Amino acid sequence: MGASNAASTTVSNGSNWLKIVILALVILVSGYAVIVMYATGEYAFAILTLLIVSLGVYVFTNSKTYAHRYIFPGVAGMVIFIIFPLAYTIGISFTNYSGSNLLSLERVQGYHLRQTYLAKGGNYDFSLIKADQDRFKLVLKSELEPEKIFVSQSLKLWDAGEIKSRKAKPEDFPYADGGIQLRAADAVPEGEKAALREVISLRTHLQTLSATLPSGVDLSMSGLRKFAALRPLFSRLSDGVVLENGTIISDPNTLRNNQTNQLLRPNYYDGFYQYIDANGEFVGDALPPGFTVSIGWDNYWRVFTDKGIQGPFMEIFVWTVMFAAGSVFFTLAIGMVLGNLVQWEFLGGKAIYRVILILPYAVPAFISILVFKGLFNQNFGEINMVLEALFGIKPDWYTQPALARTMILIVNTWLGYPYMMILSMGLLKSIPEDLYEASAMDGAGPVSNFFNITLPLLIKPLTPLLIASFAFNFNNFVLIALLTNGGPDIIGATTPAGTTDLLVSYTYRIAFEGAGQDYGLAAAIATVIFILVGAMAILNLKLSKLDNKV
Repeated sequence: MGASNAASTTVSNGSNWLKIVILALVILVSGYAVIVMYATGEYAFAILTLLIVSLGVYVFTNSKTYAHRYIFPGVAGMVIFIIFPLAYTIGISFTNYSGSNLLSLERVQGYHLRQTYLAKGGNYDFSLIKADQDRFKLVLKSELEPEKIFVSQSLKLWDAGEIKSRKAKPEDFPYADGGIQLRAADAVPEGEKAALREVISLRTHLQTLSATLPSGVDLSMSGLRKFAALRPLFSRLSDGVVLENGTIISDPNTLRNNQTNQLLRPNYYDGFYQYIDANGEFVGDALPPGFTVSIGWDNYWRVFTDKGIQGPFMEIFVWTVMFAAGSVFFTLAIGMVLGNLVQWEFLGGKAIYRVILILPYAVPAFISILVFKGLFNQNFGEINMVLEALFGIKPDWYTQPALARTMILIVNTWLGYPYMMILSMGLLKSIPEDLYEASAMDGAGPVSNFFNITLPLLIKPLTPLLIASFAFNFNNFVLIALLTNGGPDIIGATTPAGTTDLLVSYTYRIAFEGAGQDYGLAAAIATVIFILVGAMAILNLKLSKLDNKV
């Protein structure tokens, strides 16, 4: 008995130590991930990771929250994959985040500060002459006066592999601070000339060098075989500046153009650096790239006030509702009728018909869509060939809005009716045969039985699935993207918009197509879609409850 208790205690202690080790590893890995995310500016993801891990540690280490351990993974998944993306999207909708305003202010400022211009002093061709082992002499020749040659002392240069192994920073390189003094020479020193491949390997170090001519002009590397008198185009005025009219600009992000002596400041409304005049007013064009700034409700106002967005948005919204409702209606009607037919007792070969009718559901949707795209081709498609042979017409399926929408409904009905047929076949078996026998005694036929018995008894259990089908088709992005890509385009739209676009494909095109790639506007439209779909879902649920009460 004592030995058994000792063994049990040993196993329990081992299990506890294993839990402690796993918990410590989770905390260490997640802590490192949070630090990396924070260091790279991904503050939202860092906070989310910290919150989820901290809550998880609390739940799994506290005896009072023992029962919550089983639902925590589900809750964490909902937060990570539903709540956080939704909140992140809503946050983006209040900014000017776009293809031209991707970066933060700090990164845009750093980009401008790295710009250079060619100052007085000219360009020089350079070569490296090998001295002892890994040491080189830098030789410069003036482009305008090739007879002028300048040579440096013997230099120790690090290649890319040595820099990586040393984890060196530019300030750690030899000669990074003091620079190099060049002297005039009559001829190029004797020695082996470094090949271009070796120059490329040494490029990181060479770019940190500052070579000074006897005249006092400083040169730096401007190409794989060039040194030039490059100067920073912009410099930061961290203490602000006083303008000619006495106005004090205290913004520490103000920059000065060292070539023209003009001042430029970040325009916090447009999200770009822009030059200012003597009165501190913004003038001239904005300097790309832009940075992300908060613009309040502007994106939402654009949706409802900009004619180039409002008109297409409302047209696409109406078509989206019609498409989703039409898809549900046609797939239900055809699926229910076919489900009744294959269950008909006088029909022979039912099994064969069932297999044939269910086949469209077995084929991957994207294959069927691409097949139909070829079938509906205006010039070479089989559908137009048949229509031309029978009726002498060749419809423009992809250029006429009405025909394009009709084509989409036809294809989606083909893809969706097998699902409804399978559901109907299963539900038909639950209807008592007594009802049909009593109806037959009253003289009712098959059509009357369908509308008076079958349809009412099938619709009620199908209602939740019809709501789900409506929601799926409301966001049926794959069908639109593969079949028409939203075309034909809506005339007068200021954003990418087509007559067959659904709201989801319209949002995608705004975000990822066109020159602007307006993510902020796309996020605002996505938020509006969420509100609309949520409202319709709540309305459907309330209507379903009312039907149940009746």
